[in-house]
Amino acid sequence: MKGVFTLLLLLILYPLLLYPQAVTDSSLKEATLSNCIRYGLEHQPVIRASMIDEEITETTIKNKLADWYPQLNITANFQHYLKMPVSIFPDFTDPNAPKREVQTGVHNLSTPQLILTQTIFNRDVLLASRTARDVRLQARQTTAATKIDVAAAISKAFYDVLLTQQQIKVLGETITRLDRSLKDAYYQYQSGVADKIDYKRATISLNNAKADHKAAQELLAARYAYLKQQMGYPVEQPLLLSFDTTHMEGEIAFDTLQKIQYDSRIEFQQLQTRQRLLQANVKYNQWSYIPTLSAFGYYNIVYQNDEFGKLYDHSFPNSYIGLQFAWPLFQGGKRTWNIRQANLQLKRSDLELADLKNNINTQYSQAMATYKSNLSDFYAQKENLEMASDVYNTLQLQYKSGVKTYLEVIIAETDLHTTQLNYYNSLYQVLSSKIDIEKALGTLKTN
Repeated sequence: MKGVFTLLLLLILYPLLLYPQAVTDSSLKEATLSNCIRYGLEHQPVIRASMIDEEITETTIKNKLADWYPQLNITANFQHYLKMPVSIFPDFTDPNAPKREVQTGVHNLSTPQLILTQTIFNRDVLLASRTARDVRLQARQTTAATKIDVAAAISKAFYDVLLTQQQIKVLGETITRLDRSLKDAYYQYQSGVADKIDYKRATISLNNAKADHKAAQELLAARYAYLKQQMGYPVEQPLLLSFDTTHMEGEIAFDTLQKIQYDSRIEFQQLQTRQRLLQANVKYNQWSYIPTLSAFGYYNIVYQNDEFGKLYDHSFPNSYIGLQFAWPLFQGGKRTWNIRQANLQLKRSDLELADLKNNINTQYSQAMATYKSNLSDFYAQKENLEMASDVYNTLQLQYKSGVKTYLEVIIAETDLHTTQLNYYNSLYQVLSSKIDIEKALGTLKTN
């Protein structure tokens, strides 16, 4: 028996023992772009807040729909007359006789009451039931729009970190080359083959490269912090990005012949949902001319006695049922103006829809133009990188052979350094602009 009890206790406590581990293990093992986006969609506070808003919306809908159900209430009161009420009874047999004044009732009265009401028609609950689906959809669309923004922000922040890392790598390679060139220039200066100008030029270039390298390292820390913020990633946890430059080059391709589908944009879907809610609002105001109807039932237990101590010794119950009909006939034109206002709001949403289409067209055109420009620049920089590397290697060999001057080597090294930075910058720019196109088309993936 003791063993069974121990086993049951372990089964109860097992989930609780695992829970703290699940909460504290918030690091990302392989920080690829897709994993960073997935992590951000699960942990970003803005998205989590939006999901809580969905739950709030759901509870609000259920709150409104609860009015369709029967409403059952209990009330009770106690009443003590300090001065008894008086009723006047005329003598119908003798009109000239004085009227009799008679005290009625008892000094103590208590009435517990059970009340049952049922709404048959009421425009408020009718609106809640007809718009519940669209209100839920509106909340989900808000979350979807937030996810799209977060995914785009994480992607761009991811590329910014990679760009800075590549800049640091290029600057490190540049420092290595310049350090080697500095030693060559120094040895040639010591041997009398060259003057000190080459040596000083190499020193200046190396110092500049080291300064740029230090600045890039400081910038990297700031860009990592921004990426963690967009992901909702713990500041104290390490985050090492995983990427493949060759694979990323293959990701730059995009079908530029795609046409705009307005329905794919979450903003367009949100506005359509809002229009349906505005149409429901028009009907809601039109229903204000229709009467409201509800059923009710009362069960009263009346206790009455002149002596307080005997008040609850005997009861006089009564009950009744009925219908309540309410029809407001005139409200100073208020309902007419409410309907007009609702129609104007609906009409205004049509203009917002037309304006949104124009904005989507503009966003797509700008994003496509930027993408094509960046793509052209990327291919140019890729070709320049190959040529600059070949020129530098050739001039380095010629300089060591005494054919070329050190100035030409420095210029070639500067061209190579600049071209390397331009290449990586153009790669991440074209990837970033591709995100803008996908966002403009409404095809940016969030899962």
